[in-house]
Amino acid sequence: MSEKANILIIDDDEAIRDSCSQVLKKEGYTAKGAKDGREGLKFFREEFFHVVLLDLKLPGPGGMEILSKIKEETPETPVIIITGYASIESAVEAMKRGAFDYLAKPFSPEGLRVIVRKALGNRKIILENLYLRKELEAKTEFDMVVGKSKAMKEVLDIVRRVSPTESTVLITGESGTGKELIAREIHNHSPRHNGPFVAVDCGALVETLFESELFGHVRGSFTGAYETKHGRFEVANGGTIFFDETSNISLNIQANLLRVIQEREVTRIGSSKPIKVDVRILAATNEDLANAVREGKFREDLFYRLSVVPVPLPPLRERKEDIPLLVEHFLQKYNKRAKRSIISISPRVKKALMGYEWPGNIRELENTIERAVVLSKSQEIEIENLVYHGINTGSEFWNPGTGKFRTLDEIEKEYIKAALQAQSGNKSKTAGILGIDRKTLWAKIKKYNLQ
Repeated sequence: MSEKANILIIDDDEAIRDSCSQVLKKEGYTAKGAKDGREGLKFFREEFFHVVLLDLKLPGPGGMEILSKIKEETPETPVIIITGYASIESAVEAMKRGAFDYLAKPFSPEGLRVIVRKALGNRKIILENLYLRKELEAKTEFDMVVGKSKAMKEVLDIVRRVSPTESTVLITGESGTGKELIAREIHNHSPRHNGPFVAVDCGALVETLFESELFGHVRGSFTGAYETKHGRFEVANGGTIFFDETSNISLNIQANLLRVIQEREVTRIGSSKPIKVDVRILAATNEDLANAVREGKFREDLFYRLSVVPVPLPPLRERKEDIPLLVEHFLQKYNKRAKRSIISISPRVKKALMGYEWPGNIRELENTIERAVVLSKSQEIEIENLVYHGINTGSEFWNPGTGKFRTLDEIEKEYIKAALQAQSGNKSKTAGILGIDRKTLWAKIKKYNLQ
C-alpha cells in the first residue's frame, strides 16, 4: 500500500502540474499545484507536504530561491527538481544545496512514481534516525525477564491479547516494576513492530518545553528556537508512542494531547499547518489516575481515552517467587558487563532477598545485584555484600565490624541511600517510596551528606 502522502507541485506549466497530479492521485497520494514560486511558498506554509516537486525556472522567485526557503524551514522535506536537459547542471547544483534528486523533462509516469517513492522513503529514514539509534541501543539493554508467578502470567495474558490490536493501553504499577518493558513488549508483538517506539518520560520533561517535545516547533517560533524541531508524535509516525509517568502532564498539555488523540494530527509551535500522524498510544503511571480525576488534577475525558485497556503490574513483593529467576538473569548480565564470574548467591543472601520488601521493585533488585557482582570478592555473593548496601538481611541492626548494634541514624542513612540508588537519584520517586515529602527527604539528604 502506498504511503498517504501530500505532494506539492510548483511549476508554471499547467500541463506538467495536471499530469503529475493525475499520476500521483492514482497512487493514492494527494497533490496540490502552484503556478509560481510565491504561490508555492504560500501553500507550503499553509499545509503540510511530504514531498515537493519544484521547477527551477519559475516566474518571480526562481527555483533555487524557493529551494533554499523550503530547506531552511523544514530540512527533512525532500525536494525533487524538475528541469529540462539543458539545465541539468543547475539541477546538480540544486542537489548540492539540499535537493533530493531531479527529474529531467520529458519524464514518464513510472519515473515520477519511482522518484516520489524514493523521496518518501528517504524522509522516513531521516525522521527515524532522530530517535531510533538511541532506541535501538536501548533495546539491547532491555531484558524481558518477567518471571513465572501467577500474577505475571495474568499480566502476560492481557499483553498477548492486546498486542495485535490498536487499543490504547494504560500500564499501572509502582516505580521500578517494568512498565516500559511491558510497553515495548506490546509494541514488539504488534503490527507496528517495524515502526519506531518513542518513549516520553513525562516526569523528566521541563513544563515549558513539554509542548515543543511532543508537537515540535518551527524555527524562530520562540526564543531559543534556532531550528525546526520534530515532535515525538511526528517521529513516532507509523509506530508507537509511550507516555511514562502520565500523571505529571499539566492540564494545559492534557487538553492538547486529547486533541491529538481525537484528531490524529499535530501542529508544531509557531505553525498553523496540521501534520497527520498515525501512532498507537501506550501510557503508564505509578499514580492513581482515577483519584487524580476526582481531585481535578487529570482530565476525565483523557483518562478514559488512555485507559481503554488497563494493565496493572504487581510490585515485586507480591511476586517473590520470581526473585530467584530475576537474580540469575541479572547475575549473567552483570558478570558479562563487569567481566566477573560470580556463580551463585549464598543461602543467607537468598533468604535476605526473599525477605526484603523491595520498595524500588525490579530496578532496586537489579541495582543490588549489579553492586554485589562488582564488590564481591569470591565467586559467590555473601551476606556482607548486601548488608553494606542496607538491604534487609535479618541482621541489618548489627554492625559486624564493631560487634555493636548500629545507631538509628546509621540504619536510616543506609536505607535512604539504598532507596536513592534504586531510583537512580530521583528525589520525587524516592520520597514516595519512603513515605515522606520531598522537603523532608532533602533535609535528610543534607543531614547525612548523601549528595
